[in-house]
Amino acid sequence: MVANTTQTRLDIASLQGILLVFFAGVLWSTVGLGIRLIEEASVWQILFFRSCSLSCFLLVVIYFRSGNPIKLIRVAGIPALVAGFSLVIAYAGGIYSIQETSVANAMLLFATAPFFTAVLGWIFLGERVTKVTSLAILVALIGISIMVADKLGEAEFGGSIAAIGSALGFAVFTVSLRWGKFVEMMPAVFLSGILGVLISAGICLSSNLSFDLTPNDLSIALCMGVFQVGAGLVLYTIGSKSLPATQLALLSLAEVLLGPLWVWLFLGEVISKQTVFGGFVLLSALVFNAILGQKSFETTVP
Repeated sequence: MVANTTQTRLDIASLQGILLVFFAGVLWSTVGLGIRLIEEASVWQILFFRSCSLSCFLLVVIYFRSGNPIKLIRVAGIPALVAGFSLVIAYAGGIYSIQETSVANAMLLFATAPFFTAVLGWIFLGERVTKVTSLAILVALIGISIMVADKLGEAEFGGSIAAIGSALGFAVFTVSLRWGKFVEMMPAVFLSGILGVLISAGICLSSNLSFDLTPNDLSIALCMGVFQVGAGLVLYTIGSKSLPATQLALLSLAEVLLGPLWVWLFLGEVISKQTVFGGFVLLSALVFNAILGQKSFETTVP
């Protein structure tokens, strides 16, 4: 009876984790729409104001949820520091890539995160990739290949490299969350906001970039910090407690599928038939892994 009760609790926790991480991906999928609506601001100007609102939002969330975030950062230690820096890389790369290439292409390259995560999780955490998750990654890769087949010649090289760098940064963040799973890791996200403010402010000052944005750009950047990045990271961080690293990244790929959809619906940015078909294959991999993967993963501790 005790064993059954424990298993039920684990199943419920896994299901909650799946839902939280999926909806985090839904929120993140709006980043392309937000960046497209910005008229003049550069990467570092956007990152500065987005990080400001993100930090304020998370300060309130963490204070009422867990207490003093500064003390919690010290408790979390090195995993929080690594997670914070890696998120700043992911932030900057994500913004730059969407500005330089199509939303669909950028989102598709973000989808390389599970592959980075799988390797890093195996190397640093000893998390073995199961047969179900391996198959899901293979199917996802097929979907991604279909989606990028007609875009390889269109993407700006710099934007594509930035998108891959963003995916790598997010993979490091994911593995860091798993590394520090036995302590409160929400402060790591708060730390990323503080680091984002400091780093972007320094670059803006050294590059003579103004902090005086148009009302449109300022309001969008601030809203993105709270509703798009902040709320998404809160859901993702909480959900990460009950799921292995590779599954986390796969579930958050809802961002890849929905991102191009929003800019098509609201801004008319065209999505090719290959993107639609590849997206369907990718979504199938996500559903397959979410339903079966959480029942069969195995983790080995080094």
